[in-house]
Amino acid sequence: MNFQPILSKVALGEDSTRQFKADVRNVESLASEMAAFANSNGGKIFIGVADDGSIPGLSAGDVSRINQLISNAASQQIRSPLTVQTENVALANGRVVIVLTVPKGIDKPYFDKNGVIWLKTGADKRRINSKEELRRLFQISGQFHADELPTKAGIDRLDKLRFRDFLRDFYKLDFPDSSSELTRLLQNMNLATENGMLNLAGVLMFAERPEWIQPQFVLKAIRFPGNQVHVSEYVDTEDFSGPISKVFDDSLAFIMRNLHKIQAGRGVNSPGTLEIPNSVFEELVVNAIVHRDYFVSAPIRLFIFDNRIEIISPGHLPNNLTVDKIRTGISNIRNPILVSYVAKGLLPYHGLGSGIKRALELWPQIDFTDDRDGCLFTVIVHRNSIDKSEATASSPKSSPKSSPKIEIQILDLIRKTPSITTEQLGVKLNKSKRTVLKQIAKLKKQNLLQRVGAPKGGHWKILGFE
Repeated sequence: MNFQPILSKVALGEDSTRQFKADVRNVESLASEMAAFANSNGGKIFIGVADDGSIPGLSAGDVSRINQLISNAASQQIRSPLTVQTENVALANGRVVIVLTVPKGIDKPYFDKNGVIWLKTGADKRRINSKEELRRLFQISGQFHADELPTKAGIDRLDKLRFRDFLRDFYKLDFPDSSSELTRLLQNMNLATENGMLNLAGVLMFAERPEWIQPQFVLKAIRFPGNQVHVSEYVDTEDFSGPISKVFDDSLAFIMRNLHKIQAGRGVNSPGTLEIPNSVFEELVVNAIVHRDYFVSAPIRLFIFDNRIEIISPGHLPNNLTVDKIRTGISNIRNPILVSYVAKGLLPYHGLGSGIKRALELWPQIDFTDDRDGCLFTVIVHRNSIDKSEATASSPKSSPKSSPKIEIQILDLIRKTPSITTEQLGVKLNKSKRTVLKQIAKLKKQNLLQRVGAPKGGHWKILGFE
């Protein structure tokens, strides 16, 4: 690096990647600056540059002394030791600027010799002073994740029927006979801690009433009139709690009942087509539940307006992930236990990083806002203006008796078209694929429906329905 690049860097001022120091004499202070950079994303310290951007430089004696301080700080004053780089840049007046490069740490967190962990906050640094911040730092470094958090819920809080069905359907296992066997199984499945308590993932997926144990992890949904948030006016509102599969089903149903159904030239008795494909919201709601930051004690919020639908998740994008990157399908796993179980069929999950991309392919009118200061990630699904003569909206207060039960509708459609697919049933019924599959499973259990042949190319057979 020569003098001109230094001038251009200095002209930009200090920020979270650049620090100026006219001189260095305190090795402990230097070590804390280096630890803060290593615990964040790395950066450069320009020694010989004053805070106001002037460049007094260093004498030859200063350079020798400070390079010794740097070596001492990196190897003796920080745990674990850091490997840093220095470059001496000559100024026109014969003095020198030392450019100290601190890499992003690969063994976070880094402590100073007093056991203090430092983080960069803009151009300054600060101590970590809460368990939540420490846990998040461990999360960033891949050493700990929020869904591993221990809870105060014992295995007696498990929804035994829900967990039994999951064991049977995915692992082909029977529910354990004894509590000791159940505890050991939950620990092996990474759903319980060493002391036999459920971890957060176990609570969110399989506890009988997760909201009694972790009341903050729910989903709050509101349908507002118009396009602004109202303090007291709303058309429809509901809080969704329970295991994450129930939260998903209920919140998706809330969205569906508040979307317009477009007739598009069909008869008035036709159920119409949803203004936005329901698969878009399947992807986005799953993404919000699975990838939210569970270190933040706040609910997911779902706001429906006339011109848009907002899904607001606690926690900004993790690590170096950006909106541009997620649009291309790049993703980071924030909650690996939840992801692994959702991928086993707990929710309609199609693979890491593919959900956002698939939603955009189905409905390109989606914006994303990553609010790092507010620690929020917002998805905004824009709605097209609808010709009211061509659309109907489901009333939140309409009676379920106003239309035939979904099982009857499914059987009626199958009777007309035995080769119909579950995807086609979902489109015709304006229901999610997951809902259709649940109803088909119920009909099979009642010996009313049978699948003949392969999933592709086969057909349905109605066994006995009057």
